[in-house]
This record gives sequence, structure tokens and C-alpha cells, in this order.
Amino acid sequence: MADTMKALVVNAPMDYGIEEKEVPRAPEGGLLLRVLACGLCGSDLRTLRSGHRKVRLPYTIGHEIAAEVFHTGKGYNGSWKKGERLAVSPLVYCGICFFCEHNQFEYCINYREIAQAWPGGFAQYMILPQEAVTHGTVQRIPEGMDPVHATVTEPLSSCVNAQEKGMIGKGDTVLIIGAGPIGTLHLELARARGVEKIMVADISKSRLKLMESYSPDVMIHSASQDLKEEVLIASRGLGASVVITANSDPSTQVQAVEIARKGGRILLFGGLPVDRATPGINMNTVHYNGLHLIGTTIFGPAHNRTALKLLAEGSISAEKFISHRFRLVDFREGAGLALAGKARKVVFIP
Repeated sequence: MADTMKALVVNAPMDYGIEEKEVPRAPEGGLLLRVLACGLCGSDLRTLRSGHRKVRLPYTIGHEIAAEVFHTGKGYNGSWKKGERLAVSPLVYCGICFFCEHNQFEYCINYREIAQAWPGGFAQYMILPQEAVTHGTVQRIPEGMDPVHATVTEPLSSCVNAQEKGMIGKGDTVLIIGAGPIGTLHLELARARGVEKIMVADISKSRLKLMESYSPDVMIHSASQDLKEEVLIASRGLGASVVITANSDPSTQVQAVEIARKGGRILLFGGLPVDRATPGINMNTVHYNGLHLIGTTIFGPAHNRTALKLLAEGSISAEKFISHRFRLVDFREGAGLALAGKARKVVFIP
């Protein structure tokens, strides 16, 4: 094994590249992993553009990880052995707070993340600390599954959490506002859950173009069409029974309240910019229409298991979702496509 490896280093906003770094040692009680693939997430793009409040630069990011066990650390007593392939999600729960004790890990007060508290997966090797072994969300990749496909487990897990809490299922008319990667996963998941009709809206024609291959029942270019009017037409005047805001534009949360039918559920999936996080929702509409506003962000281990199962059995196609594969050494090229909005999902292979 070489003493050095290639790894992405983000030095400052829009200042990043592949560098030679020392290969880390397997931590006590933990693992040294050889990275097989790592997906590029929307939050990674925000970190590349403007940094991240939880990431102290320079740093190696990347949290949608598939890897194999390369070495075990001193005192390691887990079940994973050298050569086993793992789907590694970034969340490491504290295990001792009220929510962890009540099996509600997605609400853990003190959770930490790989690629924030520990270096991430845009590297040839990475560590899995003892905390992640004991309190993390790590699964064996099923036999025969492409590890590149396993990288989709992490973003899909958050969608599973949201749609389970929103009780999405048969008979629902779902509007997804946002035709990006997360909107695409929400569409696939809603379809797998048996909804009646799926509508997708976006202000970007190019994003809607990328969504065409998923054949939503209705596509709405909300920059040139009246979103509420189009939804009412498609829903026989009722509105959507579920609205998912899969974007970070505060105005769409206001629209969601106006568009949802009486008794409808609104999944506030996309986080908002800190300085625009009070969008002025008409709470009388929420009150008199009996709407359910549901906020979700991360996920628990059960959601992660469900996500990997859906991908492994083909209920949701990771291959179709991943639009580009790049070698890690070509990170700037792949990230450039994603930053320009010309890729659905980019995955890097060391």
C-alpha cells in the first residue's frame, strides 16, 4: 500500500482541487476504508461555492460513500471484515440523548457527520471512526450491487423519512416543486409508494428537460405558467393532496400552502437561506384548510435500510438517476457540470 493518496481538498470557496495526502491510519476501534465511489450532493456544491459553517477549511468533503474495509484498527470488535463493501452514510448519532433513547435517531440532538467532523469520501482512503461503527448508519452492500449505485442510499434515505412522515401513498396527488436531483428521487419514491398522480414544477426549463425521462404526469414551467392554476386543472379543482418543496426558495413554501387541497400535507424538504427563513406563510390558510406542515431534514437507520433495499431490488433506479461518472482526478470537470446545473447526479470513482 502506498503512503500517499489522492484526495479532494477545498481550501476556500471556489478554490479546490485534487492533492496528494498521507493515507490515514485505521483509528482505534474503527476502520480504514478504501473508497469505491462517492456522490456529489447539493450541500457539497454549496460548500464549494461558499463554504460551510460546520466545515473548517481546508478540508476533504464527500458524504455519499461506498467503500470497502481495508484495515481494522486496534481494539476493533465489530462484524465487518477486510474486503467487505459498505454503504456509508455520514450520520453519527450520539446514542444517549432523549431521541436516540426513544429510537428517533433522525431527531438526535448531538449528531455529527462524516465530511464535517471527520474527513469525507472524495479521497482514495478514509477512516470510519469508532463512533461511526457503533452509532453510525453503515450497511453491507448487497451481493451483486454496483457500489456506485449504493452512493444514492444517503440522499434517498432523507426522502424516505419525509414521505413516511407525510404518509404518502395510494390515492395521493403529489406536486413536487423542484426538478433537481432531490425532486427526482421524490418522484421515484412517490411512484414506488403507489400515488395516483405526480406533478413536477420548476422555473428552469433545463431541469424540467432532465426530468422528462421520468415521465411525470404533469410538468409545469412555473416561470411562464401559473402554478396554482395548472395544479387546479390537473387535480379537478381540488389542489394537491401532498406538496413537496424540494428546493431552497422561500417563495415556494408560500405557494405550497396556497396550492395544497384542504387537509393536505406539505413536506418542507428544502432548507432555506438563514436570512430568508421567514417567508410569510398565511397561517390562516393553514388553519382554515386544515393543512399539515411537515419539516424533515436527516434520517434514522431504518430509513437508510429501506433506501438501500429499494435501490438493491430495483424499485428505484440508481443507474438512471446517476447522469455522470468521473474519476476522482477529474473532480473539477465533474463538479463544474453540477455547479452549472448540467448534471442530475455526479459520482466520482477514485
